[in-house]
Amino acid sequence: MKFLLTSSGVSNPSISDALVDLLGKPIAESTALLVPTGVHPFPGGAERAWKAVHGHATIPLCQLGWKSLGLLELTALPTVREENWVPAVREADALLVWGGDVLYLTHWLRQSGLAALLPSLTDTVYVGVSAGSIAVTPYNCDAEFDLGFVPDGSDMAQDADRALGLVDFTLYPHLNHPEMEDTALSHIQKWASGIPVPTYAIDDDTAIKVVDGGVDVISEGEWRLINP
Repeated sequence: MKFLLTSSGVSNPSISDALVDLLGKPIAESTALLVPTGVHPFPGGAERAWKAVHGHATIPLCQLGWKSLGLLELTALPTVREENWVPAVREADALLVWGGDVLYLTHWLRQSGLAALLPSLTDTVYVGVSAGSIAVTPYNCDAEFDLGFVPDGSDMAQDADRALGLVDFTLYPHLNHPEMEDTALSHIQKWASGIPVPTYAIDDDTAIKVVDGGVDVISEGEWRLINP
């Protein structure tokens, strides 16, 4: 796949230009499917999902002027015949994967079958937001936080610190966000020191573009590459 891994959506012209470049055509001529699944575990998750779908959230993603926009709810897919959802995924120009709980999102990416399908979508652009970006990396930087939302008795907590590993680096979003203490660079560096792959710490005006394994940083803000 082609990846555009963002901290807070398509938040500036540089990231927008990178998205158009990956699509190979204007957003107005492109189709997309939104995956809101990751936000469900949080209090108010239903409202947050609605805001994401309707473009009322402050994160620019669904309101970009897509030719068409559909909804792909991962928790529903195990009960749906594959021939009724896989073609829609293959036909979409972009998958817009919303943020939330990385552990929950990664679990349902696997359970739904979408994780296994992703590597075959060579013409599709995967656009991640926060947790949606972390989910395709090898390691979950939010594991400790996410464990607080695991239902009692669930086996979801197993390997909570691991994600899909579809790219060969990990990502820590929201660098130096004033409302998130754990996003201070010193905290990120401490976490990254125990990770055997490079870590990109990115703020909300930065994205990572990945094509055929090649990595480009798209930024109008602040970012840092932390090597193991």
